Amino acid sequence: MSSSQLKSMEKLIITLAYLAVIIIWSTTPLTIKWSSEGVGYLPGLMFRMMIGACMSVLLVVVIYRKLSFSASSCKAYTAVALALYGGMIPVYWASQYISSGLISVIFGISPIVVGYLSYQFIQERSFSAMKVLGSLSGVIGLGVIFLEDMSLNSEYTYGILATLLAVLLHATSAIWVKGLKIEMPPLSLVSGGLLFTMPLFLLSFAFTKPEIPVEIPARTIWSILYLGVVGSILGFVCYYYLLKRLAASTVALITLITPVIALFIGKIFNNEAIGYAVFMGTLFVLLGLALYQWGDLLLEKVWRKRNFFCG
Repeated sequence: MSSSQLKSMEKLIITLAYLAVIIIWSTTPLTIKWSSEGVGYLPGLMFRMMIGACMSVLLVVVIYRKLSFSASSCKAYTAVALALYGGMIPVYWASQYISSGLISVIFGISPIVVGYLSYQFIQERSFSAMKVLGSLSGVIGLGVIFLEDMSLNSEYTYGILATLLAVLLHATSAIWVKGLKIEMPPLSLVSGGLLFTMPLFLLSFAFTKPEIPVEIPARTIWSILYLGVVGSILGFVCYYYLLKRLAASTVALITLITPVIALFIGKIFNNEAIGYAVFMGTLFVLLGLALYQWGDLLLEKVWRKRNFFCG
């Protein structure tokens, strides 16, 4: 294949990976809730990660013959484990007290956090005033969408704080992985990260000693399987593939898109109500996305035209 064909193929793969992450992350909040029905948040999460670890290691052995455990590889696995364990535990715990939609709303601030961290620690010049304005507009829109679901109680507050912690840990992991610049297949990266999280999940399980019922609802089982195979393997493989090829803040832009889609998924599959606020919130989200993606370019063009006519 020629170089132009290879570039076109790579662009297509990046596009498909980007769309896959959007779809997977849009369905994750609802399936997280379903995966905890009848078993509790920690068993549901641990079963998911066990399935993901076994499947990913098997795939690595079949495709690449071995999984590297060099010093640099282990450092990368630790960075991934920060997102898989540190980022997942708070979200699963918070899902007991706040809606899946609100979890997505809070994760909408990820572009701001990732953009700031990438600017500070890996010198990605992607944290500008227009991007901040766009991110804030998107978050405001998401807040408007779920305004009617907000309440004032301690569990609600703890759920928000836990999700904010998950956002920070997830963003830190993304910047850490990006900064390591290690050449490793995304599948191996995810597999190693899942392996590194398993002792942590087992310790958490042994410490809390949650009860597991004899009968588990079918929807719970299917949700755990979906999250274990699609969410933990395919989703993270695509995510880390994008991290290696795109700016970290551009990847984080996904978190402004997924809550809107998740809202309609909740309506279709979980009978969640959609009010007038959705349409107003969507306008803010679209405005935020436009400012985040093209705000700097638009500002630069306006400035050039001003200088042209003034000059």
